[in-house]
Amino acid sequence: MAKINKIQLQDLGTKDYKEVLAYQKQLFDATILLKKKNRDEDLKLETPNYFLFVEHPHVYTLGKSGDINNLLLTKKQLSEKRISYHKVDRGGDITYHGYGQIVGYPILDLENFFTDIHKYLRLLEETMILVLAEYGIKGERSDGETGVWLDVATPFARKICALGVRSSRWVTMHGFALNINTNLGYFDHIIPCGIRGKTVTSMEVELGKKVDINEVKEKILKHFSVIFKVEFIKEKTEV
Repeated sequence: MAKINKIQLQDLGTKDYKEVLAYQKQLFDATILLKKKNRDEDLKLETPNYFLFVEHPHVYTLGKSGDINNLLLTKKQLSEKRISYHKVDRGGDITYHGYGQIVGYPILDLENFFTDIHKYLRLLEETMILVLAEYGIKGERSDGETGVWLDVATPFARKICALGVRSSRWVTMHGFALNINTNLGYFDHIIPCGIRGKTVTSMEVELGKKVDINEVKEKILKHFSVIFKVEFIKEKTEV
């Protein structure tokens, strides 16, 4: 029988991006330290896995290899619009996080699962594709462009879910952002993911109505648990 890994689920509600980044880093570093202790002292202590849900106030984040020119606002304009900005150590270019968007941060020791970061990204995409299918939305992959898209290979291609991760010693951080009832106007101030000529969308836009965010979270957990063969343990925490 295949091993069922346990994941500590924490729904952080609405939290500032910088606070949650520090919390992610704390969990990430502690897991790597435990792995190092196992190796150095020939121990077999089980490494934890975490999954954080959060909704961020308006923020733009730029990946480590991203181009700052894809941010179309000045510092003054960011301040006037009350949007924060952070250069971070994930893959990918620039993206937006804000209200009405589900952000998920799986902090996993992939050695508990499989040691293949590309497989990890594809399975995250597959989770989102299955969630969208439950709402009658056909999500797809786009060759060479991480994330989940609609109407790929047409003039109307648009992204509905962005992905960007970091891994070290097979431990992951950062994750995905799925647009639910997101105000897409904030994407007008960036070149999303550094890809010109393509737009973004949300479940609300595609369905023509507001979507229950908590219902979507439950569907994400359902499909993630099957795809990754995990059991979620719900926890409460203060960041």
